[in-house]
Amino acid sequence: MAFNPFIFVVLTVSLFPSITLSRTLLSETTTHTDLDVSASLQRAQAVLNFDPQTLQPLDQQQQQLEEEVQTLTYPNASYFSVQLHPREKLFKTSHKDYKTLVLSRLERDTARVNSLTTKLQLALHGVKKSDLQPLETELQPEDLSTPIVSGVSQGSGEYFSRIGVGKPSKPFYMVLDTGSDVNWLQCQPCSDCYQQSDPIFNPSDSVSYNPLSCTSSQCSSLDVSACRSNKCLYQVSYGDGSFTVGDFVTETLSFGNSGSINTVALGCGHDNEGLFVGAAGLLGLGGGPLSLTSQTKASSFSYCLVDRDSGRSSTLEFNSAPPPDSVTTSLLKNSKLDTFYYVGLAGMSVGGRAVSIPTSLFQLDASGNGGIIVDSGTAITRLQTQAYNALRDAFVKLTQHLPSTSGVALFDTCYDLSSQTSVKVPTVSFQFSDGKSLQLPAKNYLIPVDSSGTFCFAFAPTTSSLSIVGNVQQQGTRVSFDLANSKVAFSSNKC
Repeated sequence: MAFNPFIFVVLTVSLFPSITLSRTLLSETTTHTDLDVSASLQRAQAVLNFDPQTLQPLDQQQQQLEEEVQTLTYPNASYFSVQLHPREKLFKTSHKDYKTLVLSRLERDTARVNSLTTKLQLALHGVKKSDLQPLETELQPEDLSTPIVSGVSQGSGEYFSRIGVGKPSKPFYMVLDTGSDVNWLQCQPCSDCYQQSDPIFNPSDSVSYNPLSCTSSQCSSLDVSACRSNKCLYQVSYGDGSFTVGDFVTETLSFGNSGSINTVALGCGHDNEGLFVGAAGLLGLGGGPLSLTSQTKASSFSYCLVDRDSGRSSTLEFNSAPPPDSVTTSLLKNSKLDTFYYVGLAGMSVGGRAVSIPTSLFQLDASGNGGIIVDSGTAITRLQTQAYNALRDAFVKLTQHLPSTSGVALFDTCYDLSSQTSVKVPTVSFQFSDGKSLQLPAKNYLIPVDSSGTFCFAFAPTTSSLSIVGNVQQQGTRVSFDLANSKVAFSSNKC
């Protein structure tokens, strides 16, 4: 589901933008860069031993940040910021070695990608979710069998926010996901609820809780809805069989002590079953009408994803300008499916030279096929097989000096760097449709898959027409979605 492998977010709203130093993107003329093998392996080992209990409580971190920004003045009063944390910063991993952790991440990532592509195929073929076989639940609304994947059980870029729900406000951990639109959280009374970190939300404790009618515009915007006593019911299902069912309502969401948003439509789930873990629910940041960004009429939002093994944190920001050194390209929309964020990508380069890939492999056509999306929940970038093979072959040609080893899971190009502390590797860059390029750090495309020194080329092929830029390739880059002007910007080293 859109939940997944490993990154959480604690919401800390301020009314002011963060201050970051501008750094220039590396020139495309660079042919090789250094991969710090030792540092990558140290992070891999550290994430297994990391104990979240040793950290300052996240609510205290939120309060500290709010107190700091209160001394500053900014012109944009609608700005607010959410802290982003790697999953392991909140929950200690149960894996005993790094390879099993990686394999579990990749398995969930594959499930997420399959679910995203299935959602797209349903939209392209005009299949209504209500036409699919319904689930047997206590509320018995109509079912959709495989929409988007979001959450702890599947994707590879899990981020959580700490936000308040209701009046008076009570804090909950919520997964943030750019591949989802519907917001929801678990609610009492529970027909079936999974274990979460916070007490389950009780609607009777909130004076701002308000059920939506079956004729409301929000109810009509749901992919799957039903009606009971003129109250709207919702259902969201995920690719692994997990689902949430309950009442569709409006509530107040609060961002620390800095402000709140009234009448946000969200699902109050009484039957939530599957592989959800820890979080109370999900906040959708997709492009559909029910997403948090759409409901709050945000003109823009941006995030910077830290290395999931680092234990550091960053921010999700709303209504802030992108850094001045950003590489900008077009933000495209699919007329068949408004959830996903498509970008104008023309090609790839390796070692400073363009790879021979037909530009048509990255283009979104009039029927809604093709194209490439930027997704916070998918871990590994997926390229159509022809594009992937060309990229991989170009990389292999320039890494003959590195000892190769057998593939691991979905990775077919791996190296034994156990005797190395640092190696030179060819640069890898995205080439955008307007002629600009974004060079990736070496650690974003050659990653450890065990603690002994096996590193793999972190791209994968897909037979789907949909390509995806995953969060491993986005690590350390601030990705800014300018919704008002249909632009997306990338700026390196902004976490």
